[in-house]
Amino acid sequence: MKRINKTLILLSGLVFATSSCKDSFTELGPYNRLSEAAIFDTPENVELAANGVYSQAAIGTYAGGAGRGYPFGAASIQQAEVRGEDVVNLEQFYQITYEATYSTTSANNTNHWDQLYNLINQANLFIEGVRGAESAGIITPEAANVYEGEARFLRALSHHELLLHFSLPYAEGANAGAYGVPYRDFGINSTETVERASTVDRGTVAGTYEKILADLDYAESVLPANSPINRAGKGAAIGLKTRIKLHLGDWAGVIAEGTKLGTDATGGTFTSPIGSYSLTASPDGPFTNYSNNTESIFSIANGQNSNPGTNGSLARMLGPAGPGGRGLVSTSPNLYNASFWVAGDLRRELLQVQDETGTYRHFFTKKYTDYTTQSDWAPILRYAEVLLNVSEAYARTGNTGQALLLLNAVRDRSVPADARFTSAPTDLIQAILNERRIEFAAEGRRWPDIHRLVLDPDYSTGGIPAKIKSGAWGGVFQNDGSDYGVGKPAIAAEIPAIPYSDYRFLWPINNTEVTTNPILANQQNPNY
Repeated sequence: MKRINKTLILLSGLVFATSSCKDSFTELGPYNRLSEAAIFDTPENVELAANGVYSQAAIGTYAGGAGRGYPFGAASIQQAEVRGEDVVNLEQFYQITYEATYSTTSANNTNHWDQLYNLINQANLFIEGVRGAESAGIITPEAANVYEGEARFLRALSHHELLLHFSLPYAEGANAGAYGVPYRDFGINSTETVERASTVDRGTVAGTYEKILADLDYAESVLPANSPINRAGKGAAIGLKTRIKLHLGDWAGVIAEGTKLGTDATGGTFTSPIGSYSLTASPDGPFTNYSNNTESIFSIANGQNSNPGTNGSLARMLGPAGPGGRGLVSTSPNLYNASFWVAGDLRRELLQVQDETGTYRHFFTKKYTDYTTQSDWAPILRYAEVLLNVSEAYARTGNTGQALLLLNAVRDRSVPADARFTSAPTDLIQAILNERRIEFAAEGRRWPDIHRLVLDPDYSTGGIPAKIKSGAWGGVFQNDGSDYGVGKPAIAAEIPAIPYSDYRFLWPINNTEVTTNPILANQQNPNY
């Protein structure tokens, strides 16, 4: 069981540090590692340990080395985008993911699994540590509850991320009994706990979702209503539940959770009674002031003093080469030119940028722009998503009026007045799904939607969509930017679609894990 011990490292993997900025939990300088006995011996050290857990969520490592952003940073967002069709992979960095040629030893899927379970283990050990500190009278029971709520939020978020890549979608119960992912809710820091972990199997998709929701229910019950954007609060737990229940097809549940955040308002303007969340006036608001805006419910922080490095930077990895990015992944012209993305939409002007000097004169996201210090925060959950989650749930249950109000709240801040919906479009659900593709471009939300909808009788892509082939690989897509323009025809997708029935729809559990863990070896995804 050496692999489990390696992947799910104990608290020595935490980044204990002093903060140079109270608003940023990962803008940290180095701090000496503490013995496990000393980690939770003062309230200040408990807080440092919490910072370390958030730091793992932000940065992770690549093959045990430099930060890459696998749990919830650049790598996870980029992979969730390149698994879909709304971006074009321009270089070899994510070609394996883009073309679905991954294997049990390929780096991206392997590191994503490893770093998510690393975060899960750190969260579990942190929970155990704060409960010990509570028992010793070092922190109050109320403080311990909040800390545990934060850790359980991150644990739930991590297990759901694993489900999205390694398990079949719940699909309103069609795959309820399929393999989930091992739900690890205890820390691994000894021979005994390593052996205990080796007995945890994948369970079922339904069972994994039950545990995710149990963690989020607990988090909601103890977390404060008002928290910094980079700290999980009550609104984050509730908002994540709207996402989880959307993936379950629990439309009534989505609506009920959304109501807690003000989505039942009937005037067309929405403000959450918890956390006072509301849409920013302009669609770029969450990205021009990522640490202090009304829309961001939960983001993973980065800062000048502990950025994730070039290969873990949102701006570097998703931005154009001219201003300082690497020009690796551009917006697909088939999204940029799509008829449902109407002319005059501010999101083209404010959140897309054409590279004027780099090799690829394509349009890239402009959501992340700090190419120097790489301090852009990773958006995990925004109020716009909550509104669109609930909008879809209302549309699915026949309440087109409320569904349209919620859709318009997000859409109308960006589109010209003459392009706004004054009545529900013929296919309201499709309009909501189209809006998600525009609104959340380059935020890692495309693959989750493909995954959850793949068995939907009306709105499925059928599997992994066909994709444009970069001109650098001999594709028809031109590198001079001439393929972009509202109303231009679609570019031929030369990389073939992969049907849902194909084993490549799921990632494999990595080779080292299955060769050292007999339970997971017998529960590997098919054909790997």
